[in-house]
Amino acid sequence: MTRLNKSSRILTILVVILALMAGSCVPITQLRYFNDIEETGEPTVNPRTQKLIMPFDKLYIRVLSIDLQTSQIFNTTEEMRSLGYGVSSGLLGYLVDEEGNINFPFVGKINVGALTTAEAAKQIQMALSDYVANTSVIVKYVDNQVTVMGEVARQGLYPFPQDKLNIYEALSLGGGITRYGDRKNVMLIRHVDGKIMHYRLNLADSKIANKSYYYVLPNDVIIVEPLKAVSTSYSNITYSTILSTISTALAILLFAGLRP
Repeated sequence: MTRLNKSSRILTILVVILALMAGSCVPITQLRYFNDIEETGEPTVNPRTQKLIMPFDKLYIRVLSIDLQTSQIFNTTEEMRSLGYGVSSGLLGYLVDEEGNINFPFVGKINVGALTTAEAAKQIQMALSDYVANTSVIVKYVDNQVTVMGEVARQGLYPFPQDKLNIYEALSLGGGITRYGDRKNVMLIRHVDGKIMHYRLNLADSKIANKSYYYVLPNDVIIVEPLKAVSTSYSNITYSTILSTISTALAILLFAGLRP
């Protein structure tokens, strides 16, 4: 084989390597949010509707009364379950059963399913009125959780104190999307009326704020899909390592090609 032919082979290999590297490059539009921010006009309006109480939700319920004995009876009872971790640590909660009921001391079952926390507070207050007068009831969610998976810095199950939070806040719990995550292809899995719903989210589109799934609800699952242009199996290989390997390979090829 002549030196010219060897040089041609080396040049061909170099072109192939550069083509592969170019093919793995990711456009900046796939790595940033709100690509259309310059095109937006009026501010987006998305009313935050309150979450309705669902089976297996856990509720913090406090009965306020001017009578100290009444407060002690309803606020310290074996019926309440201690929740032991995260932002809910130290709070006591009632578990909503499959039919939307809670088992309240002395009163028994009270149905709070498909109610807001304010409506549930009124429902409990009415049930208590047969036993004690002049009470006020506070109802809050405790032990809210969201699962964040896929191409994020830290996959896991994360608690949060709000009734709900937006998709960007939820992703920040997991450390945000990695450079290998596809911001235009985020899956949201949600239980709605006994059905499992799947939503495809495009976080690069500012109009996402108009959508009902912009706000994440307790027990939602968020999965960030990987970019097609980058394989996550190489997530631990840095660009410097890749360039070093290519440089070494080219040096060997050049040495072999230039030998007489």
